[in-house]
This record gives sequence, C-alpha cells and structure tokens, in this order.
Amino acid sequence: MSVRNQEIPVVFPLSEVHFRKPRLEDGTAVWELVRDTQVLDLNSSYCYLMLSSYFQETCMIAERHGQVIGFVSGFIPENRSQTLFIWQVAVAKSTRGLGIGTSMLEKLLNRPVCQDVHYVETTVSPSNAPSQAMFQRLARDLATELKVTGVMGTELFPRNNHEPERIFRIGPFRS
Repeated sequence: MSVRNQEIPVVFPLSEVHFRKPRLEDGTAVWELVRDTQVLDLNSSYCYLMLSSYFQETCMIAERHGQVIGFVSGFIPENRSQTLFIWQVAVAKSTRGLGIGTSMLEKLLNRPVCQDVHYVETTVSPSNAPSQAMFQRLARDLATELKVTGVMGTELFPRNNHEPERIFRIGPFRS
C-alpha cells in the first residue's frame, strides 16, 4: 500500500495554535484550505475575501507558525440574533483530529458579538461523519443537545448533484 498521496497527521499541542479574526489578506489561504479539504463545497475566491473582510467578527482563523490550518465561516442572521449560523468549518488534513475545529467554534462563541447567542445552526451532509462528530462534541461541551430540525433536499441544488444537507440546531446554551 502506497502512502505517497496520504497526508501524515501532525501531532502538536493545541497551545501552538493561534486563534484570531480573519483579515482580507487571509482570503487566498482560506480558499486554498477549503479546496484542499476535498470535502467542502468550494466557493469563489472572492467569497472568501468577503468573509475574511466583512464577516470578521463571526469568522475564525486557526494558524500555526503563521500558516492557516483552520477556518470557520459564520454569521448571525439579522432576524435571529440568538443564533449563530456556521457555514463552513475547514481544518487542514494534516491537523485533523486534534480538536481545532471544536476549539475554533468555542472561541468564536466567546466573542462579544455572540453574547446574545444561545443556538448554533449548521447544515451537514449525511456522509460527513467528521463534521457530525464535531458538532455533537460541541453540543456536549456546551452541555446542551443537538437536534436535526430539517433537511435541504437534493432537489434544491443545481443539477441535483449534491447530497441533502441536514439542518443541525445546537442549544439552548448560556450566553
């Protein structure tokens, strides 16, 4: 069996990871990170520039030694101020399984912009077991429950070329 094309996991303490708000100049690194996951829907590079610039308060970067190894994109819907919607969570293949995704989410929830947030919502495809486990872990860490509240069916996506997305709702939890 060849391991040439496999990422070899890097093990290091979470204390080596710096968590921060994204900046406009992070957009390209975020686009590349999402592309390299080979799991998430890749949006335009412009989209990641906008997220890194206009949604800094509700997005998160994880970096190690100056390299972006994680990104969370999210927003608080204008008409639902108690809910943080998480759009994407990307973690570099070589650093998965270290708790970086959950740490980014927890640190994001501790920002002042989330002081009134009592719920996290997201969508996850049935085949994305790592994301399902991460959001279950987040619910456990927040001492609350995760409910599947709906589904975005395949028919909603162009060319029916996408798995359905189950809508997860985590909460209520403290402010």
